[in-house]
Amino acid sequence: MYIKLDNKKIIIKEAKSFKDNFLGLIGKTNFNYGIIFRCNGIHTFFMREKIDVLLLDRNYKVLYVIEALGKNRIVLPKRHVYYTIELPVNSIKKIRIGEKVQIRN
Repeated sequence: MYIKLDNKKIIIKEAKSFKDNFLGLIGKTNFNYGIIFRCNGIHTFFMREKIDVLLLDRNYKVLYVIEALGKNRIVLPKRHVYYTIELPVNSIKKIRIGEKVQIRN
């Protein structure tokens, strides 16, 4: 699965298990892929790098954009958010609130 951002394809892995949801990108460095979670809030404890975050509704419409989220931060649960995508830093420069993200297999 992948998404297209700024004319770049970014591979997206789906967090399907408790372990995937719990670990996410914890401890990863120099990653070039993202992870999609079915949740409405995240934390960056034990992360090694900053990340970009998209918070989406059920229809993949962008509700919140968080660029360069640092280590040891919390994004509290937000209303109407259904999916969260963690991405490498500097991935979402041109994404705007209200846009629909195209996720493809």
